[in-house]
Amino acid sequence: MAFVWQAQVYARGQLTIPSPPHPNIMMTPFVVDYHGQRFSKYPPGWSVVLAFGYLLGARAWVNPLLAGLAVWLTYRLGQKVFNPAVGLLAAFLTLLSPFFLMLSGSLLSHTWSLVLSLIFALAWLDTFVYETKVPRWMTSLVAGLTLGLLALTRPLTALGVALPFFVHGLILLLRGGRDVRRRVLLIGVISLLVSALFLLWQYAVTGDPLTNPYTLWWPYDKVGFGSTFGRQQGGHNLFWSWISLKKALTTGWSDFFGWGNLSWLFLPFGLWAVRRNRPAWLVGSTFISLAGAYMLYWTSSTTFGPRYYFEGFYSVTLFSAAGFLWLAGWSKAKIWKNGRFLVAAGLLAFLVSYNLLSYLPARLQGMHGLYGVERADLLPFQTEEAKALTPAIVVVHIQDTWTDYGALLDLQDPWLTTPFIFAFGQGGVPDAAIKADFPNRRLIHYYPDEPYTFYEHPREK
Repeated sequence: MAFVWQAQVYARGQLTIPSPPHPNIMMTPFVVDYHGQRFSKYPPGWSVVLAFGYLLGARAWVNPLLAGLAVWLTYRLGQKVFNPAVGLLAAFLTLLSPFFLMLSGSLLSHTWSLVLSLIFALAWLDTFVYETKVPRWMTSLVAGLTLGLLALTRPLTALGVALPFFVHGLILLLRGGRDVRRRVLLIGVISLLVSALFLLWQYAVTGDPLTNPYTLWWPYDKVGFGSTFGRQQGGHNLFWSWISLKKALTTGWSDFFGWGNLSWLFLPFGLWAVRRNRPAWLVGSTFISLAGAYMLYWTSSTTFGPRYYFEGFYSVTLFSAAGFLWLAGWSKAKIWKNGRFLVAAGLLAFLVSYNLLSYLPARLQGMHGLYGVERADLLPFQTEEAKALTPAIVVVHIQDTWTDYGALLDLQDPWLTTPFIFAFGQGGVPDAAIKADFPNRRLIHYYPDEPYTFYEHPREK
């Protein structure tokens, strides 16, 4: 909801807008009111991209199109680091992954971040490892820009993605020639300059470059360890980091490929197959580095799978593909006559079929109506009877959870100029005060357990 709100504001060229009267009852989840201004707590990178979708009338297409690009980039990375067969199989595994499909069908920032992570990895390898027709200054520029944009989208993710390449960069600075050192420094300078826009954004919305908007919504929502970090008793510590890591990986071994809890099956063979492939180890370290970085954060998020690790998912798909092909004896001639290949191919076909016929449909069905939010929630406000009541401010009386209210916000723009705008019924603001704030709107009361019924006054208990 906050990304959608933020994208609409950015589409008009604004970073913040004035807070409405009684902002506590006109709230949008994870949108902050601070010093009379309203803005999203989330960094700006993804919402700028989503804003273009709004301007083109294609909001729902942004992530699916990026997902297609991510599949192709996964193939290109596999082709470059391994061979075309690994790239093709990794792209295939990505395309059928419940983890990938759930996030690509959402409005979350991860698919955009995955694209940036993939482009960064490709550009880095083209700059320092492989011969390419593209000038090295251009690949250096792309690497620096994409890493900086990733920091503007998901800062902790950028740290996790960058860490293996940072170590590689230090080695190159110590052992490389003058041109190599210059390219390392160029990437570092560009990425830092772009990343610095994050502090500029924080200054623009809060008045202080070091004030994290996350903490304006939840003061404990910070990266690190200690009593003031997180909601756990005593704060976030290594024990809770370990619990979060285990929870995320347990979910991931199911959601990555939908093979029950066996998504790790080909990884050990992949580790063996690429043991002498140094670029592969660099690319494969991304997932591990991300998992380590997010141990600093107080919570794991597994509703969509272990989404904090999504930007390193190509590590899993590429190593799994390499492991399968090694197990199948792919490099041998006439592989279709090779019993080893036939057994491995049969096993993979069984696992993929299980995912497509059983795991994936059930997992996607479980995402339908997530948090109780469905498109049907909007239908009562799209009837002719409801339209006749506009312009109106609707006081929503929560029956179950806050999503009774949040589900309706798709009908409302950030500037409260739409036919319907909504107020949180548990805010304790009397009707007279609401009417005074919006004198040109009809005030009606709405109870989600009675859709299609609108009250002029609160109904009797």
